Amino acid sequence: MALRSSAFLITMIIALTVAPAAFATDYTVGDDSGWKLDVNYTTWAEGKTFRVGDTITFMYAPGVHNVMKVNGTDFQKCASSNETAVPRTTGNDVIPLMTPGKKWYICTIGEHCSKGMKLVITVWAAEGPTPAPSPATSAATGAEVFASRTCMWMLAVMAAYKMIMA
Repeated sequence: MALRSSAFLITMIIALTVAPAAFATDYTVGDDSGWKLDVNYTTWAEGKTFRVGDTITFMYAPGVHNVMKVNGTDFQKCASSNETAVPRTTGNDVIPLMTPGKKWYICTIGEHCSKGMKLVITVWAAEGPTPAPSPATSAATGAEVFASRTCMWMLAVMAAYKMIMA
């Protein structure tokens, strides 16, 4: 009996450790298109609820594009006023969303930003109110994301429990 109690306790500890990661979402900016010219990033961001703990990944050809985090004014001007800021240039830039609020990103190469290579998102607290979905399709997308996260969490708990009980 003590073995089962210990197994249950260990399972719960593992579940609580895994749960936050299971509820985070990893977004690839532009989805299959990635970070490049001729993609409407405003449309891409519509209906998505970005939360603290999520990540956004900018996928692009290194040397052709880059990613610079800027403020709202610089976003409108398509230029960074921060002389010490260094753009990300790996082509696989993973950015964790650590704080709530508006976040602005641009490509600083040539006229790319003025041609649409810029993204603004609002990051919401990890827990708390969710903004009302704008189009009807975004509600279904949110439900699908929630179901997927819940399923991942339940599978992690079951797998951990099975490993302990084996």
